[in-house]
Amino acid sequence: MFMEFNFNVDWIAALPEIFILFLVNFLIVYAVIYSTSPHLGYPILIRNVTWLGVQVLGLALMLNVSNPIIGVIGFNNLLIFDNFSILVKSVILLSTIITLILAMDYSKFENLNCFEYVILMILAVAGMMLVVSSYDLIAMYLAIELQSFCMYIIASLKRESEFSTEAGLKYFILGAFSSGLLLFGCSLLYGFTGTTNYQQLFQVFSSVDKAVDIEISNAIILGVLFILVGMLFKLSAAPFHFWAPDVYEGAPTSVTAFFAIVPKIAVLSLVVRLFSFVFYGLLLPWQEVLILCSILSMLVGTFGALSQNKIKRLLAYSGIGHIGYMMMGISAGSIEGIYATFFYVIIYVVMTVATFSILLSIRKQGNLSKLKYLSDLSGLFLSNPQLALSFAVIMFSMCGIPPLAGFFSKTFVFIAAVNMEMYFLAIMGVMTSVVASFYYIRIVKLMFFDSKTQIDNLNVLSKENSLFLSFCCIFLATFFLWPTPLALTLHNSIVYLCL
Repeated sequence: MFMEFNFNVDWIAALPEIFILFLVNFLIVYAVIYSTSPHLGYPILIRNVTWLGVQVLGLALMLNVSNPIIGVIGFNNLLIFDNFSILVKSVILLSTIITLILAMDYSKFENLNCFEYVILMILAVAGMMLVVSSYDLIAMYLAIELQSFCMYIIASLKRESEFSTEAGLKYFILGAFSSGLLLFGCSLLYGFTGTTNYQQLFQVFSSVDKAVDIEISNAIILGVLFILVGMLFKLSAAPFHFWAPDVYEGAPTSVTAFFAIVPKIAVLSLVVRLFSFVFYGLLLPWQEVLILCSILSMLVGTFGALSQNKIKRLLAYSGIGHIGYMMMGISAGSIEGIYATFFYVIIYVVMTVATFSILLSIRKQGNLSKLKYLSDLSGLFLSNPQLALSFAVIMFSMCGIPPLAGFFSKTFVFIAAVNMEMYFLAIMGVMTSVVASFYYIRIVKLMFFDSKTQIDNLNVLSKENSLFLSFCCIFLATFFLWPTPLALTLHNSIVYLCL
């Protein structure tokens, strides 16, 4: 059971979030003063601010991992600090650190000299950490808005680009619409239950006497479904996925990498905490919606990617398909399903980091142009065999080909669905996974077989990007030899969540 502590202990438990929010102010002051200084020649500070941001997030990661206070519901029952939240926040912080480091060369090549986007990313991460720790509907909504406002701005970072402006506008309009649905659902729950606290909501929904009244109250069910739809918008799950391909394509690739890797982790953890704990007493209504969205996401992601010829749009549809597999685990409504979902999330993060470590670095030396279309990958094996082999490992892992890590992540999700007798959902997952193999293997074919000429003057990857790419590929290829550390860490955190 969770323990009640005094206010001072609450501040210690929330030290990583407080540390980030406090240090961001110093980053803003430093960057604004020095970048506008005529005595220093108006220096470009993007690299300095990036490294300072990496240090801030690294120290926050250390504070989070070594947090001595676990099992606390603090700040007047607004935030929770448990093993599950510490694990998810550690993944968020580590993913953001890697994304910022990977994007440094991209910023140099693209003349993306806006240090503001690094600060906005750090603020978005603070919002995600608060989302993960939220234990009240009000705290959850405010944290989601903090995260979303920062992401609306960085999506339209290239103000001179029509595509970037369009992407930011679409993201803002649809994001505001989803936030409205979320807020309306929260207001319905508060109006009919009289509370916004997760623990009290769980007690209301699990009460035998009140459960009968809740079941006949369509307004309560409607409120839960509104909350679920709002979160599915944030996850870009079908049929609420329309913003994702345009935002992925229009935003700078460094921002696309951040969108593809980090925000989904926070929202998925929130979905798990709400629908596997708070709303578990209303299992049937939300389970049916999740199953439907899981099937649609797998179908839309798979068949939508088949017709794409741009790399980032293909990755957007690929991400929609992967969200469908993750929701399959959540819709199972079991602890095995939650375990399979977060196992899938971590493997997916590794695969996405490896993919963007290549896309953010690889360029043609003549005009430093980035590779935009799938056809640009033709002949990559002749130009850089090591890079092509690494890309092939990533693609085969995304297909789910054994013995790579992606095979085990999909297997666990399918087994969780089969154990709950969701045979049709598991069959749909297997079939869409087979079809999705086509466009992943097509990339391998382009790199190895479609051209007998090299890509002219291919740029060399930076040391940092090469290091991350090597680590991710080794992890994906050798995971089956020693899966115990990840399996035990996930098991301990998720068991604690479900107690």
